[in-house]
Amino acid sequence: MTKFSDLALDPRVLQAVAEAGYETPTPIQAQAIPPALQGRDVLGIAQTGTGKTASFTLPMITLLGQGRARARMPRSLVLAPTRELAAQVAENFDVYAKHTKLTKALLIGGVSFGEQDKLIDRGVDVLIATPGRLLDHFERGKLLLTGVQIMVVDEADRMLDMGFIPDIERIFQMTPPARQTLFFSATMAPEIERITKTFLKSPEKIEVARQATASTTIEQKLFQFTPSRKDRSFTEKRAALRALIRAEGEACTNAIIFCNRKMDVDVVAKSLKSHGLNAAPIHGDLDQSVRTKTLDSFRDGSLHLLVASDVAARGLDIPAVSHVFNFDLPSHPEDYVHRIGRTGRAGRLGKAYSIGVPADAKYLAAIESLIKLEIPRGDLPEGALDDASDRPERPREDRSSSSRSRSRGRSDSRPPREEAPVAKPVVEAAAPTEAEPVETERAPRPAPQRERYAERSAERSSDRAAERATERAPADRPTGDRRSDRRDQSRGGPRDDARVVGMGDHVPDFILRSFRLTATPVEDEAEASAES
Repeated sequence: MTKFSDLALDPRVLQAVAEAGYETPTPIQAQAIPPALQGRDVLGIAQTGTGKTASFTLPMITLLGQGRARARMPRSLVLAPTRELAAQVAENFDVYAKHTKLTKALLIGGVSFGEQDKLIDRGVDVLIATPGRLLDHFERGKLLLTGVQIMVVDEADRMLDMGFIPDIERIFQMTPPARQTLFFSATMAPEIERITKTFLKSPEKIEVARQATASTTIEQKLFQFTPSRKDRSFTEKRAALRALIRAEGEACTNAIIFCNRKMDVDVVAKSLKSHGLNAAPIHGDLDQSVRTKTLDSFRDGSLHLLVASDVAARGLDIPAVSHVFNFDLPSHPEDYVHRIGRTGRAGRLGKAYSIGVPADAKYLAAIESLIKLEIPRGDLPEGALDDASDRPERPREDRSSSSRSRSRGRSDSRPPREEAPVAKPVVEAAAPTEAEPVETERAPRPAPQRERYAERSAERSSDRAAERATERAPADRPTGDRRSDRRDQSRGGPRDDARVVGMGDHVPDFILRSFRLTATPVEDEAEASAES
């Protein structure tokens, strides 16, 4: 059996490997390291979890043992599709190169450009980057790739899925043609094959396992059900997921739960937390500091359930993952292999459970066609869908009233609009009869601004106004019955021009007074001359 000591690696590298606890290389490592040490291009195809990172890290450190880096001109370049995978490659480099003086820089999003520029300005031997951030530094004039001797592309098929292939081609063109290229992928799509034929020179092709095969140490199972209603599919899938997690009990020491969409990742994580489960989300829209903290918590065991998008499906080395749950079946069948490859690593046993609904039939058929295996079916725990809600539903009456309120353009939570105050009708005094004379009193009336002004004017000339009002009022009708007069006028009845109505008990003095404009001296002279 081949050992690392048989692979002609640098003694300092062998010492670091031994201190890390490794003695025997994996098949991809045993076959890829010798041609890489000879300076040949390598095309490695192997399923996830087989140790591809060490396949290029170990020979790269050995080859870079002699020489010195120059400012802004790295000697080697490693491209990774995600920040997490790039950070993991950097961690592996630190482990295997700790007895050497090689330097590195990690260029990923979510970190300030200033800190990364300082590292590049000092000169680095190994530059580990995601394509987008690498091009950002290049376009800002902070980086030159003309000194690259070794170029590594890791998880090339994931690059294709994420749309990085045009960026990869551009980066290849910025590097020297005489470079050495190490190209690793789990699958070999036609587009990936085209790139290898364009940029690799007579590569040593290494394929240690059939493309897109799942590890035999993983127990796969599919749980299918038909939702009670189409609009309740998402809710009932969350209930099925919780039932599966609880059914595993203590056997589920930790788990990664995969969703197809980032927004679903947040909802599922929040739902699990609301039901007392220790869960947290991770996806590409989160800040890098949050993503790093979440992964660290999952690695050290303080986080039990990691709800993730496919950003965590590739390359993350978390050896002790006991379960993988596919909340959604992936639309790309290759992603299924990479997702379940997060468990059952390094010879351990693992379980991969998937939840399916009738709408996933085409995805399921593509997955089973790719892996050449019919996924065993399982039954959901009894009563799994009984708890198919994250919060109690309101009674039907409340929901209908709420919908009616929304149709009127006002939600139930908004306070109702205050209506304008309506004046109470004036109670008219009963008309006096001949048998029982009654002294009529005026009922109180609202005091608008005009009447209040009239009352103030009436106070100044109350005697005179009262006298004139009394003379103009008819003798055979009470003075208090003014509303009848207004009704008569509105109906076209007889009008009493002698009366002034609408001013309360008294008529202001300025209304009864006849006004005459005072002529100016010029106007008086003009009138006098005209009369003469």
